[in-house]
Amino acid sequence: MNKIKVLLVEDETVLASIIKEALETRDFEITIAANGVEGWSMFNNKKPDLCVVDVMMPRKDGFSLVEDIRKIDEMVPIVFLTAKTQTEDVLKGFEVGGDDYMKKPFSMEELVVRLRSLIRRKLPAQSTTVQSNPKITTIGAYDFSLSRLELSHNGQTVYLSQREAELLDLLLQHKNNILDRRTALLKIWNDDNVFNARSMDVYITRLRKYFLNDKQVEIQNIRGYGYKLIEHL
Repeated sequence: MNKIKVLLVEDETVLASIIKEALETRDFEITIAANGVEGWSMFNNKKPDLCVVDVMMPRKDGFSLVEDIRKIDEMVPIVFLTAKTQTEDVLKGFEVGGDDYMKKPFSMEELVVRLRSLIRRKLPAQSTTVQSNPKITTIGAYDFSLSRLELSHNGQTVYLSQREAELLDLLLQHKNNILDRRTALLKIWNDDNVFNARSMDVYITRLRKYFLNDKQVEIQNIRGYGYKLIEHL
């Protein structure tokens, strides 16, 4: 079995060494970068399966690095490490393309669990990208493939993150009906805490932007309850 390649971008040398040692004993292969500039170079050279990125770093911060990564790779899972506790900082991490976050100090066992969970979400998508006839769902003028994480419109394709695709799929399962917030959080994030709730709002905002070219499709906030995907006929 091939080891999972992880790019760890962390300027705290001691912490980076501890994480590297902990992950290597669990069949991960770790490459360390000491700042965002090194991280960008190593991302392009190593093509990692996962990225673990500190937010506050010299030369190039984690947010800027992930913004650059997302311009060329929408699929690689990215986990932010942060000493910041403000909700706005966590939300910014999701807005620039992060898939998860961990606040320092954190448990190594929890980090391992989260990384493996992200890889499990990624692998089914990779294994089905070669399907000749994936299931396609039509939404207004769009075609959506959950297995390929693709949303297409007029020949243009947007590649969704795993959580964007899962959230859109849940909305479609409840089309023209309310998708309860707690149901969605437990289904996709396995936890309905306030940070996950706020991050889900970010994903809803992203999905709305994808449908801007079709007035038939609308994602409504149902205050106090959840969301509703409406397809106007």
